[in-house]
Amino acid sequence: MKWRSLEEKNSTTESRSLREILAERKQKIAQYVPATTLEVHARVIAELKAEGLAEHSLARGAHMPEFSLPDQNGKVVSSAEFLGRGKLVVFFFRGRWDPFCCGQMEAMNRALPKIVDAGASLVAISPQTLKQSFFMADQHKLNFPLLSDAGNSVARQFGLVYRVPEEQQAIYRRAFINLPFTNGDESWELPIPASYVVDRDGKVLFAYANEDYAERAEPMCLLTFLI
Repeated sequence: MKWRSLEEKNSTTESRSLREILAERKQKIAQYVPATTLEVHARVIAELKAEGLAEHSLARGAHMPEFSLPDQNGKVVSSAEFLGRGKLVVFFFRGRWDPFCCGQMEAMNRALPKIVDAGASLVAISPQTLKQSFFMADQHKLNFPLLSDAGNSVARQFGLVYRVPEEQQAIYRRAFINLPFTNGDESWELPIPASYVVDRDGKVLFAYANEDYAERAEPMCLLTFLI
């Protein structure tokens, strides 16, 4: 369940792009994970792409569904509250067990000062429990809200939710990734990773969703929509 943070591995500031960081993690995983396991993950991604999950998710120009969710400290916050202060950057991630999510979290944390300087807010949403979000924020020294979306209710409104197939469930169990425990339900549902920039009126200025969990929106790309 614990993926070491960049800060734990070295004290220097990470200057590479998120794409480079995730590519390195993907390469390292390929060195240690059996080819048969990688084939299952690749097949699941291909099937989700064939279904057009990302293609049919919330798109640029649409209006973001309103939400109210608890953060890692148990405080309920709302999209209206954030939009009342300015633009909002919101991204959906799978959980603290995912090394690609951890890389994205740390990259967004480094971009946070620029987001704040632009007068915007940043929130991350996942189906993991409040306790898991608290552990993640503490471990990776995150300075923005991690919202717990029980049952993927908000992610479902964004069109991001899928059920982990049985063969992939078996792989996760063998790797001690216990989603029923981590997410607090037996659904085995996850959101595909997605990032949005939303204007104060709730209009989506930027939308990026990808069935491939190793691909995420670059923080600098999001920042261009905050100017």
